[in-house]
Formats: sequence, C-alpha cells, structure tokens
Amino acid sequence: MSAATAPVEISGLAISGPAALALRRAGRVAVVQPLPGIGDMIWHLPHLRALAGAAGQPVTLIAKRRSQAGGLLEAEPSVARILWLPDSPRGAGGLWARLSGVRRLSAEIRAGGFGAAVLLHHSPTWAAVLALAGVPCRMGYGYGASRRFLNTKPFLPEAAWHRHPYEQASDWLTAAGIPMADAEPVLPVPHAAAEAVRARVAGRVAAIGIGSSEPYKQWGAARFAALIGPLQAQGWRCVLVGGPAEAGLAAEIAGLCPIPPDAAIGWPMGELAALLQQAAFYAGNDTGAANIAAAAGTSAYTLFGATEPLRHSARIIAVVPPGGMAKADGMARITPEQVLTRIAADSASFPA
Repeated sequence: MSAATAPVEISGLAISGPAALALRRAGRVAVVQPLPGIGDMIWHLPHLRALAGAAGQPVTLIAKRRSQAGGLLEAEPSVARILWLPDSPRGAGGLWARLSGVRRLSAEIRAGGFGAAVLLHHSPTWAAVLALAGVPCRMGYGYGASRRFLNTKPFLPEAAWHRHPYEQASDWLTAAGIPMADAEPVLPVPHAAAEAVRARVAGRVAAIGIGSSEPYKQWGAARFAALIGPLQAQGWRCVLVGGPAEAGLAAEIAGLCPIPPDAAIGWPMGELAALLQQAAFYAGNDTGAANIAAAAGTSAYTLFGATEPLRHSARIIAVVPPGGMAKADGMARITPEQVLTRIAADSASFPA
C-alpha cells in the first residue's frame, strides 16, 4: 500500500483513500448541511462526527437557521462553530435578498480560511458558493450540475439520488474511506439544561409529540386526548411537546383530557432535548421531536401513518396503520389503543 493511501488512525478508527487523507491535511474543514428540518440535522450527527474525526479537529457547520442547529448542537464536540445559510425570502426583493445572503456567506467562508469543505447535499448553488469562496478542496455527492463546482472525488452515482438523506451521507463516507464510530445519531444534552428541566418537571414523564410539519402527519387532538387519559391513569405525567405553532392544538388537547397535561410548547432546543432525555418514552407524530428523543437515548413510539418509517435509529419505534401508510387517511387508522398496546409491550424496560 502506497503512502498516499495508507490508513491513518484517528480515535481508534482507520481512514483511507485520497478524500479522507485530504481532509486530514486540509486544516480547517467546513461541512454544509442545507436541509432545513430539525430531524434533518439529527440524521447527520454521525456524519458530522465522522468528518471531524477524519479532519482531526471539530468542523465548522454551515446550515439553515430553521434546523435549530445552534440550540441542538450546543454541547456537540464535533462542531466548533456554525455559519448560517441565507434564507429564501419571498415576494418583492426576495431574489436580491437571497443574492445578498449568498455574497455574505461566500465572504464568511473565504474569511474562515477553510482548506476543505464537504457538501452533504446535491445543491449546485451551495457547491458554487464553495467555489466562489475559493475553498481549495471541495467535496460532495456530485449529482447533476453540482459536480462542475466540486473538484475532489468521490462522487455518488445518480442512482443514489432518491435514497434517504441519512443513507446518502453514509454512502458518501463509505466511498471516501471515512468510517463512522457509531451509525446511531447521539445528541449530547447541555448539563445546565438537564438540571433546569429536572427542577421543573418531576415524576414519570411521558413526552407526547403533537408537532407536525405537514397536515397529513398530524394525528389530531381527539386521538391524543384518548391516548393521554389512559397514560395518566397509569401514573404517567404526560407533557405535550411542540413548537409555538402548536399552542392552539395543545390547548384543545388539554380541554379534552380529564387532567390537563403539562406543555412544553416552544421551549428552547437545549431544554426540549433535556426533557426528551428525561422522559421514559416519546409517543407522537413523525416530527423533529421524535428524532431528538431517539438521539437523546429515549424510545420514540412514532406514528407513521402517511410516510415510510425512518430506519436510521433503533430507538425510533414505528407505529403504522393497519392496511399500510396513506396520506389521505393513514394517521386516522392508527388508534390510541394500538399505540397503548405497543407502549405496554415495552413497559418493563422503562425507568422506574
């Protein structure tokens, strides 16, 4: 084996291949993960850690503000800092605002002195920004037009385009010779947030995820209330989890319950992660909170009525409707009794 491809030991794992070794020699490394969801960011935690391991130091993450990466990754050792991708403003002046944001980001990347950047996406726009910023070593999936702005292999085959984002990132790491120490996303929770939540929320906590990014992923107030009542009768302290947009839904659910549940609506990301870590289990919609719960080490009974279940984490336990998933009525065919039965099957493993 030549010196150019000889493995290098990093944290007990061997990297090999030109791309992996280029990262190690690059100095500062930026990683662009432009998908906007909270779940999207959680899915990429193993990949961020693997890239930081290959670089031999924490990376700079470039992400969308909507991903909540600032709050989520407060205690994440693989990320040194975060630069923000520009939003996509609509209406009059939207294009000009976006172009201004792109120029601002390009200047920030250039000032960062990065020797290499990895784009965990197919976007030609962000690949072009890396080239415009003068990053010497530019890597990424290389689908379509993005390839003309990337200059370091490997590239993924076009057939990988339709794979889940977690799988695409994993495929690229494999092709680049960069191992993942743990394929399961793991989210460290800030100590201060954990202490604050323990002081505010005591007892046997069951986190009930009512948030939803799409209407067809929403289970609905009546079904959540029908789930919460029996859980409360079993001694669980149910806490509704969602963003500010779910405030009205939380109030509706509370009005349908014999005992109004607690609510963690619009909590800061660090405290939300701490609550989900403290909970014995999560039950609710397929949303960012389910991914946070699983990454924080909590079993997440997630309702997949409309879309295929996520398979990147062993702690996401799919609850699917009889007859299969469907956007029209899949969530409605999942009954509270079905969810209660699935939770009860694992009750012996819950913390006392």
